[in-house]
This record gives sequence, C-alpha cells and structure tokens, in this order.
Amino acid sequence: MLEKNFHWRNTEMRKHVAVVDGKRAPSLVLKDAVYLNAYTKKWTEAHIWIDGDRIIYVGSEWPANTDGTEIVDCTDQYLVPGYVEPHAHPFQLYNPETLARQAAAYGTTTLVNDNLMWHFLLNKKKAFSLLDAFQSLPVSMYWWARLDSQTALQDEESLFNTKDILSWLAHPAVIQGGELTAWPSLLDGDDILLYWIQEAKRKGKPVEGHLAGASEKTLTKMKLLGVDGEHEAISGEDVFKRLELGYNVGMRYSSIRPDLPQILEELLAKGLTNFENTTMTTDGSTPNFYEQGLMNICIDIAIQKGVPVEEAYQMATFNPARHFGLHDQIGSITPGRIAHINFLEAKDNPHPKRVLAKGKWVAEDGVFLKERQIDWEQHGLGPAELSWDIDESDLQFSIPVGLKMLNDVIIEPYAIEVDVSLEQLPINNDDAFLVLLDKHGEWRVNTTIKGFTKELGAIVSSYSTTGDIVLIGKNKQDMRTAFQRMKALGGGIVAVHNGDILTEMPLTLGGAMYNGSMADLIAKEKELREILVQHGYPFSDPIYSILFLSSTHLPYIRITQQGIIDVKKREVLFPAIMR
Repeated sequence: MLEKNFHWRNTEMRKHVAVVDGKRAPSLVLKDAVYLNAYTKKWTEAHIWIDGDRIIYVGSEWPANTDGTEIVDCTDQYLVPGYVEPHAHPFQLYNPETLARQAAAYGTTTLVNDNLMWHFLLNKKKAFSLLDAFQSLPVSMYWWARLDSQTALQDEESLFNTKDILSWLAHPAVIQGGELTAWPSLLDGDDILLYWIQEAKRKGKPVEGHLAGASEKTLTKMKLLGVDGEHEAISGEDVFKRLELGYNVGMRYSSIRPDLPQILEELLAKGLTNFENTTMTTDGSTPNFYEQGLMNICIDIAIQKGVPVEEAYQMATFNPARHFGLHDQIGSITPGRIAHINFLEAKDNPHPKRVLAKGKWVAEDGVFLKERQIDWEQHGLGPAELSWDIDESDLQFSIPVGLKMLNDVIIEPYAIEVDVSLEQLPINNDDAFLVLLDKHGEWRVNTTIKGFTKELGAIVSSYSTTGDIVLIGKNKQDMRTAFQRMKALGGGIVAVHNGDILTEMPLTLGGAMYNGSMADLIAKEKELREILVQHGYPFSDPIYSILFLSSTHLPYIRITQQGIIDVKKREVLFPAIMR
C-alpha cells in the first residue's frame, strides 16, 4: 500500500519484485488484454500482473506462481488508464467522497482538488487529518494549495499567511500552488504572493493561474513570475496562444462554461496536432452536470470532434499526470503505477464497463460498488451551529447601489430605485433584497440584487464562497422563515414563498456540503433549480450564482465580508455593518 508520503515502503517494493521472480503470486492477472500504452500511443496486447494496488508487470510472460491469483480474461475488451480530473472543486454542494464515488463510477479514478473550503471550515490540523483519511479511498485524491481567498475577507492574514501556506505546500498530498485568482496583486508588486509561488516551484510543484481574458503581455508576465498552467481559455485562439507561451492548458467543459466542443473545433481547424500540453477539466460543476460522469464525457467529446482517439485518452490520463510530476504513479498502464484501469467495450467508447481502482473492482456499468468510508464528525465536520437569530435591524436597507446580474455570475452595479423600506417588494420587477450575514453573527451587508428572481419570497443559503449566510428574496417575513429553517437543518439551502417551504437541501457538513448520495443530491438540485426558474430565475446555474456573489475574481461588483466591493478598483464602496 502507498504510505502517506505517496510511495510504497521498501518491504512492499521487495515483495513486488518477488512477484516478477515467481516467488510470490500476483493478486490479479488481466489475461490477453489490449491496452493503450501511454509511451508509444499504441494499442498493445499483453498480460497485466497486479499485486495489491500496484501494476507489477505488463508483457507477454505468464506468472510462474498463480496460487490464489484472480485471473480475468480480457478478450474483446480495451483497457485504458484510469482518468484524471486535474481541476476539481470537491465541495459544490457534494463533499469530496461523494464526488470521488461518482467520478470513479464512470472511470475517473484520480482527482486533483481545490483546498479552499478547508480554510473556512477546519483548522489546519483537522484538514490534514482529512487529507490522510482520503488516502484510504480507492480514488487517488491529490490537492492544490490556494494562495489567496478569491474574495475580500475581514481578516485575510488569519487564513492566508506564510506559515500556513508553506505547511500546505509541504504536504505530500498537495501537488500544486494556486489557482491564482489574485494575480492583479502579484502584478502590482505583492512580494509575499511571489514568495509563495517561488516556494511552490522550489518544491517541484507547478503553479496554476486563473487568467480570464488576459492579454498576451499579461500571460507573458505571469509566465515570468512562475505560473505554469491555466484553464481560463474560452476559444481555440486562447488555447493556442497559451500553448505558444509554454503553458499547460486545461480546456473546460463545465456547467457554467461548457467551452470544450467549440475550443476543440477551433484548435483542429487551426491544424493543432500536438496535444501533449493540453488537458480537460469539468472545473467543479454542479451535481446535475455529473449525472453521467466526469472525464469520460470530456474524452467522448474530444473523440467526436475529431481528436485522434489515442490523444483524447492521453489528455485525460498521461498528460495531467506528467504535468503534476505524477507519471511514476498514475496515468499509464506500466510497471510500478497504481492499478487504475478502465475496461472498455470499444476503443472509441470511453465509458467503462468496469473500473479497477488501486487494484480493486470499484464500479460496474456506472454503479460504484463500495460503501462510504469517511467519518466526517471524527474530523470535525458536522451540522453548522448558529447561536444567533436575525432581527428587524438585519433587514433594514439603506445602500443606494445594488447588484445587477448580467448572467449567472457576472454582476454590475445599478442605482436602487425600488422602495426598500417595504416588507414586500413588488413582483412586477426583478429587484430583490440581498443580505450577506456573518456565520458567527457579528456583521452584515445589506443591498438589493436585480435579475435573480421576479417573485420568490426568499431563498437562504449557508452555501457560499466563505460559508457566510446569503439571504435573497422579495418578502422579509419569508426571509426570516427560510433563515430559521436553514438554521434548524444545521445548514443548507431553503426556499420559501408566502410562508410555505417550497424545497430544502440540508448541507450538514459545515453548512456547505451534502452528506448523502450523489443521486439524491442531484434530485434535490433539480428540484431547487425548477422552483427558482418558476419564480423568475432567468439563467442556467443558480448554485453558481449564489456561490460567486462574493468572488472577487469576477467583474464588476461583489458583496463580501468587507462590504460592497468594486472589483476593478479593488475598493470598498460600502463597508459591512457590525450587528
């Protein structure tokens, strides 16, 4: 078994060599397998020997010792490495284990995960204990170390400081720095941020940027300052330019930005034939988007768009493994690698019939076969405990500027003209009350939001960028009712109209994540989405709309812990009010 430092013990490696010598029997042999070799990009026939969680031998030889060995005839099957999701946000209502189970059910056996939520939910010691616990899962779970909060905090230093950042970068499960949303600060001379990037590079860990809309000049500067990878390209031209500058480029197919099909069409039209520095990502999509899997869907799109079959698989296996320096562990069916293998019915059909992860059968026909393993309460994650209530003053509004939604996540300022002293806003417009409340009950920010709903009484969510409480609605009493129900649930999302609870989604892991199956969560998300659309939500992804209200990496105005922020100027227009 892999140790916590992601390497096998010396005694384990000696046992693996003994299998080759015939002194020990392998635990599993895949007989007459046609597999994709990542190093030759050729389909090759071989017997594959596995011992425990490791591939021992790939070739024409048969093991001398098969005492107790499981032998599987792979005739008429095609084997490819387990898929790699290089950019996962494992807390978009689901929790990391739930996402890992859904991913592996469809062949994605490695996740490289964002650590941002752990900064807001757990202290470092408990977070690291969770990272260790995830190693018991059949899915390989790696992480990246955030270098900034993606919002404006009241006390950024308490969560993002040199001591803690360096501790995260030193953890063996952490394999990159980023994603870097505070790059404008870096360009403006933030040397602490530059120091953290240098430390990541000194540890041999790449740094990922978040450079949406960046010019060639900005991309060049960020390359000089140490950024290695980037996933914000929205066109084939964007990808091509990043490749020319030496970036590893992640192409996105997500619930909020399903750009991959168009990007691939444009890249192929430009004559791109070298895909070695490209990957694909679903970039933390909402649950419904994952109903049929993760990277299997991306590979299928690539194949359908005309990417050579072998390259399509490489983009979701060997390419990300090599970029992260993990190619000696994952990404190929070769000796010494973790035994993550997908069994396909055809070379051009990336949806696996069976899935082997760490040498164990974990999924068949899209069904994950193993029980849940993580004891969340043992690691300090249970229902949110709110020891305070909202009162009349929390629903008083005086700020003259509100947030106007241009799409799911882009927001601009607008002058508030509606009478916000009313208990109920008129339903003949799309203005609604908006409040951000400190999860500890110490401060609040009150304004309005235009474009989220035309008539809904209230939606209250403990799911947000920072774990603070978001209240949106037309009716103040409905907002109180929804808040009380969310509090009773121990965190979650609750929609109320005319005093009736329309739907609720309990998020009992810190108020941020669902503690249940992906199928149940998908059903709840679909119901919530339908109710919001019925009440005037005009866009496609309300979960992201709520999540990104505080996210200062997006234009043009945000509601944050500090108050209402002008993103471009990085100025607080209206500060938060102490309760």
